[in-house]
Amino acid sequence: MATQIGESRWASITNPNTTFEPMYCINLIVEDKVAEDFKSRGFTVKDMDEGPALVFKRKVTGAGGRPNEKPRLYDRSKNEIDLSVGNGSKVKVQYKEWEATHNGTLYKGLDLIAVQVLDLVSYNGAGDEFDIEESLAESDEL
Repeated sequence: MATQIGESRWASITNPNTTFEPMYCINLIVEDKVAEDFKSRGFTVKDMDEGPALVFKRKVTGAGGRPNEKPRLYDRSKNEIDLSVGNGSKVKVQYKEWEATHNGTLYKGLDLIAVQVLDLVSYNGAGDEFDIEESLAESDEL
């Protein structure tokens, strides 16, 4: 297995992305020369506003409907963590390259094994900017 360091975008590590087929995934912004190397070997490189990105994925279920093992998420000290990784976090991705031929067409991909967070940017989900407010009866602001 190999590792690659970069900046995370749209990370779904501990909980799968269910927009389409459920899968764990992360887009990793990398330097141009790294992107060119992967592209020259037939891997998908996404052009994003922040720069070229490698796409790492792992489906929730594999062949025959059996569940795939969930990718692991670690902090700098290799302690397992369970949190949402925000865009812009510096991470190291552990992955395995794969290839398969189907009906004469060669497919290649990067299987997401684990992610180590090196510098976390907190994920801001819905409602994260709200503070705890006093009840309306106690407030005369409204």
